[in-house]
Amino acid sequence: TSVGQLRRIASQFSFYGGEEFEAGNIRVKGDLEPLGCLGDLGWYTIRFTLWVLGYQMPTHVSGRILSSVRDSGVDIPLEFSGELIFADGVSASFYNSFQTEHQEWAHVSGTKGSLYVPDFVLPHCGNEAAFIVSNPKFVTDGCRFDMQDHSRRIAVPESSNNAPDSQETNMIRRFAELCLGGKPDPHWPEISLKTQQVMDACLASAHQGGATVKL
Repeated sequence: TSVGQLRRIASQFSFYGGEEFEAGNIRVKGDLEPLGCLGDLGWYTIRFTLWVLGYQMPTHVSGRILSSVRDSGVDIPLEFSGELIFADGVSASFYNSFQTEHQEWAHVSGTKGSLYVPDFVLPHCGNEAAFIVSNPKFVTDGCRFDMQDHSRRIAVPESSNNAPDSQETNMIRRFAELCLGGKPDPHWPEISLKTQQVMDACLASAHQGGATVKL
């Protein structure tokens, strides 16, 4: 593949909530969402990593609450970072925050190159979905050297929102099909449980000062 053997995944999903958000939003209330930014935004960054790896579970994880607010006797994460380690040597990091402005990028690195998705959660407004594959080359000739970019932008036609083929429309369409069909698809509860298990383990690590937690 263009990336080669997979080695590293990094992702960030964040937005700046501001004082009003921190004062009243349910996502910073200890009795409503005690996981804060991890419970909200971490769902996407962790799921992306699991998806890239075919839903292979990490062997162990670590996490840290970088900043928090206290509510109902609970420290609610406002910024959270996590590290996931997998059996085949692949590692992944993620960062979630209510204190840094909108970012929703993912970066997959391997032995031959990397893949960058700038909007893996909420697609940027437009009529296509795209990502960038980079295979840089460091070329030398005597005392001359050049770091060559060799990036390719790959895009497919897909409206960002409010269209029959948008991801949100397809999500509701699939949900309706499952409801009307009367037969659950085991894929969704399985990957939901895995995502939650990784999230819970990262939070447990954070409550232990970043200690490694095995899964």
